[in-house]
Order: sequence, then structure tokens, then C-alpha cells
Amino acid sequence: MEEMIVLKGLTKNYLVGTQVVEALRGIDLVIKKGEYVAIMGPSGSGKSTLMNILGALDTPSNGHYFLNGTDVSQMVDDELAVIRNKEIGFIFQTFNLLPRYDSLENVILPLIYGGVPKHERRERGLKVLSKVGLADRVDHKPNELSGGQRQRVAVARALINNPAIILADEPTGNLDSKTSVDIMKLIGEIHEQGNTIIVVTHEEDIALRAERIIRLLDGHIERDEPNLHRVR
Repeated sequence: MEEMIVLKGLTKNYLVGTQVVEALRGIDLVIKKGEYVAIMGPSGSGKSTLMNILGALDTPSNGHYFLNGTDVSQMVDDELAVIRNKEIGFIFQTFNLLPRYDSLENVILPLIYGGVPKHERRERGLKVLSKVGLADRVDHKPNELSGGQRQRVAVARALINNPAIILADEPTGNLDSKTSVDIMKLIGEIHEQGNTIIVVTHEEDIALRAERIIRLLDGHIERDEPNLHRVR
């Protein structure tokens, strides 16, 4: 498979008062197109920092991050914003939906930022909402939806730009167990259609749905191995 993400000697340091905190300490990593990867680690392991860099929400202190051959680590804020909008679909634990907007309006927001014409935005939005099973909830606002339906709207929004990567941060953290299973099955179906999936989680049962599990500890990759006990 083609290499999609290549990290070389990636470090990230934060200044807390007068102390330098090393959040990432020389990460080398390759993720190929079409992979389904889970990133795990305890609090303070660096997984959230790594997620922010992979999502172009932050830049490393040193090292390089290549996304489809482009060195993202050297980009300025405006360039990173373009990468986020075109290449990365985000699914957050807290859904991050705008309460005044209905499902369709929430889903097509990235297209508005991308300058896509109005008629095309609506057409693409309706198609992707249908894909996640919400064709009958197009005009419902977040407070009129269940937790699982809100997360499906978030998944649809992540898919709207046909991104290179779907990056899911604790995607079932605010859901009950049954709804969590439904959402992870949906993410699995999206992977089967060819999307690259990266799930950041502290839950073992969520990680077990991935093809490969990367475990961080103290800013290092402690283990990176195929998942031999995959749950589908």
C-alpha cells in the first residue's frame, strides 16, 4: 500500500512555567493509505499531542510530518487550515455541532469554508447524511437528536470533503455501550470503503476494532503491532 503518513524524528516540547515538558520524544511512524489504526496510551503518554499534529492542529518542535508527500510540519497557520479542510475529517468525542444549525447545515460547513457552490453543497450533504443513515433527520437540530444521531452527523461532516484521513478522537466517549457499538460499526464500514482511519482512544474494546494498534508511553512508541484479535 502507498504511504500516506510518514513521521520522522518527531518531537514536541511545551514550556510550563520555567520547565520544558517533552510530550513527544522522537516519533518515527508510517501509516499507509487505507489502514485502520488505533493509537492508545495512558494520560500523559503523548497521544493527544500526536493526534493534534496528525490533524494539522499543531506543529512539531522538531522532525518532519509528511502527508501524501507534503511536509506539513513546516507549514504556517493558513496553510494548515487548508490541509485540515481538504485532507482530514475529524470526529470528536463532544460532537462539536453548532446548536442553531440543522443536520444538513452542520455537515456542509467544511464545504462553505472551501467555497463550494450552494447547490453542490446541498447535494453532497444529503448524500452523505443518507450514507450514515440520517436521510430522515436532515432538518433536525442537535437538541432534537439522540447522542448516536449527533455522532452520525459528525461522521457525515467528517466525510463531506472526501478526506485522505478520518481522525477520530475518543469517538464513543459520550455514548452508551449499544450506541458505541453502532458508531464503531459505521466507522468500520467507512474503512471498508477505502478510507484511512486513525482512532485515538484509551478504551481497549474500541482499539480492538482496528487492524493495527500503536501504544504510546512517555512520548515514545512503546509497541506498534498488528491486531491479531480484531473485533468487527
